[in-house]
Amino acid sequence: MTVLVAGMAATAAGAGIGIRHLQKTGLTVETVLALTVLAVGLILLGFAATASWKTLHGWFRLTLAPVAVVVLQFVFSAAVAVMYAVAPPTALGVGTPGDEGLEYRDVAFTTRDGVELSAWFIPSDNGAAVVLKHGAGSSRTATIRHAGVLARHGYGVLMMDARGHGRSGGMGMDIGWYGNEDTTAAVTFLTRQGDVVPTKIGVVGLSMGGEEAIGAAGVDPRIRAVVAEGATGRTAADNDDIRPEDFASALERGPDWVTYGLTDLLTPTSPPASLRRSVAASIDTRFLLIAAATVEKETLAATSMRSVDPQRVTTWTVPGAAHVQGLVTAPEEWERRVVEFLDGELQP
Repeated sequence: MTVLVAGMAATAAGAGIGIRHLQKTGLTVETVLALTVLAVGLILLGFAATASWKTLHGWFRLTLAPVAVVVLQFVFSAAVAVMYAVAPPTALGVGTPGDEGLEYRDVAFTTRDGVELSAWFIPSDNGAAVVLKHGAGSSRTATIRHAGVLARHGYGVLMMDARGHGRSGGMGMDIGWYGNEDTTAAVTFLTRQGDVVPTKIGVVGLSMGGEEAIGAAGVDPRIRAVVAEGATGRTAADNDDIRPEDFASALERGPDWVTYGLTDLLTPTSPPASLRRSVAASIDTRFLLIAAATVEKETLAATSMRSVDPQRVTTWTVPGAAHVQGLVTAPEEWERRVVEFLDGELQP
């Protein structure tokens, strides 16, 4: 039993850290060490399986099949939890708003829990401004084109790096549980800018950034409008909200409990409210939810959130678009819909 437990822990930790680090940072010391732990874990699991096979005889060996399924599912869920909680830092990336012909300045601000976040700020010409948030595993450079669209229509744009991403400090997560703190600090920064009217602030977010925008709206009434593209969920409750009520869905709840429960144990922060609860709690904020037609989970999540309050939530499914590729797939329509929505909410 000791060998089995050690093998499960080593495999989950090695896979969760090693695979994600290999994707983002290549063969660093941390990557090699984690992959070594993964190899040791697999060896221990193999040893435990061989020992169990030799110990049991005849039909009793059939009991190893369901045990193996449970063990492998637990290891997978635990590895995902480690991947969520121990995300490697993300490099800033290439490009600046200057590539879009925009004037900007480097700025920084501090969250309530003491983390310094880095950003680019494009001044406002119309008194309104938006916080622009990227997805997991990227940085503000992934939103340069989006910033260009918004700035050309007069909006001030705060292009921020989430904590642990780009040049921001702190430990990052790949599911955005620090989003409320980060976004609230960004909104506070905007309220202190002389060219921004404090009652004309919105948030535009992609993927994880969209989920963070929705969550922050539920706790910060200063956010008047949210555009969230590719938002699906970041808690077990979010998954439950879009699952059908059937036997297969019931089976998925156990692995979800393991994944998000372990993520909670591995991080100093706590799980945020579900996206549906955040929409309900926002009261006056209005939402434009953009989903990719090729990603069913996005359309299901958008529909689920709209059902909370159809008067405040508008959805748009982009035909043929992949995840957060709305502006690439339908640039004119994306610009029209997003700007009209922001104009309606921030420039009434």
